[in-house]
Amino acid sequence: MGKLAVLALRAVITALLAGSLFVQAVMLPFIFMDMQREGGDVAPLRVPFVVIVFLGIVAAQVVLVSVWRLVTMARRGTVFSHAAFRYVDLITGGFATAAVLVWVLGVFLASLNSGGPEEDQVAPGVVLLVGGAGLAVFGVALVVLVLRTLLAQAVDRDVEASRMRAELDEVI
Repeated sequence: MGKLAVLALRAVITALLAGSLFVQAVMLPFIFMDMQREGGDVAPLRVPFVVIVFLGIVAAQVVLVSVWRLVTMARRGTVFSHAAFRYVDLITGGFATAAVLVWVLGVFLASLNSGGPEEDQVAPGVVLLVGGAGLAVFGVALVVLVLRTLLAQAVDRDVEASRMRAELDEVI
């Protein structure tokens, strides 16, 4: 992995982590207070909504830190080791958790529509889009799971190559 690519990726990860911390520390309390002021049917859902968003940001932060660690391992040439599996598993878990949180958010949005169609606060199409977004995030978790399988094969091949080199050195 090139030095410029590593620096660019680390700059993006740093910006995303800083932004996510800002949202957690500043924006979520404002959203919570704003939802409280609105009252009506939205007020009872403010705590679940803020908790879902907070946990979603935590899942994203776990993914970002894990990618940072994998980039560091790749830069050092140690990514094809069993230590990398921990970070790949965290990334998979982070995306799977985010998908579940998006679906739960969809359920909460749908619950705002408890009255008849004339009283819908959230368009059914929006709820459907949120469900589709959750499916897309879950798809990313599955892609990372497939990539984990490829990493396992590469690690196995690397271990086998090292064993064969050791045997060859003994013969020579």
